[in-house]
Amino acid sequence: MASLLADWKNDLAAAGFEFVGTVTFLLLGLGPIQAAGLSKQQFPTSAGVDAGPTPPLPIDQMMYASAGLGIGLIVAAWLFFRVTGALFNPNISTALLAVGVIGPLRWLFYCTAQMAGAIVASAILKGLMPGPLNVNTVPGQGVNRAQALFTEMFMTCFLTLSVLMLAVEKHKSTPIAPIGVGLTLFACELWALNITGGSLNTARSFGPSVISGFLNNHWIYWLGPTMGAGLAVLIYLAIKRSEYWTLAPDQDAQDYKKSPDP
Repeated sequence: MASLLADWKNDLAAAGFEFVGTVTFLLLGLGPIQAAGLSKQQFPTSAGVDAGPTPPLPIDQMMYASAGLGIGLIVAAWLFFRVTGALFNPNISTALLAVGVIGPLRWLFYCTAQMAGAIVASAILKGLMPGPLNVNTVPGQGVNRAQALFTEMFMTCFLTLSVLMLAVEKHKSTPIAPIGVGLTLFACELWALNITGGSLNTARSFGPSVISGFLNNHWIYWLGPTMGAGLAVLIYLAIKRSEYWTLAPDQDAQDYKKSPDP
């Protein structure tokens, strides 16, 4: 118990900055969705179990929303990467707990900070912009629960794996990991946005729901991303156990002598 609590002050301080980082990410990421005027017919705005599926977004709005989330993550992650690790996502926090990067106490503090940050960001967004909050996540038209659940699982797996391989696994390009992780989110949103609303992050769905009401199938955005984070951990552990650095040596080499000599 003593060892568990030994760094509680650092854990608490890091969680405080993780809260600020989560607010920053979601304001930058969800703000463009709200500002673009994605209509009530595309993103449900009111609470209730009767909220129906959303019709597909036009390609320009889908690109705008996906880019907003991806670029928002790049900016926020680069700001806070050296301070907290810039997770902003309780599912990724759980993955880092599973591989031993963070301890149970920091995990608890981080998840609490991320959920609180999502609520605060959603409240700020609602207060600053006219009209109802239009950033809730709900399955799209014609999408059944299984399709939505497994879309969230696979997309969260890709996002989590990008964090594990680019940021957690240390290499020469680790300092620019936020770019790779943000681009991964952008690519995943291009697929997921019309299927599930593109959560990939329980906090991202929870915050708007607290402010504007819980919609149909909210459980998907808890279970799907958690399953995805777990799958990413299994893949990461398999890669590590294969001693991947022996499979394709010198991939990080900067010595020109390592280049082929035809």
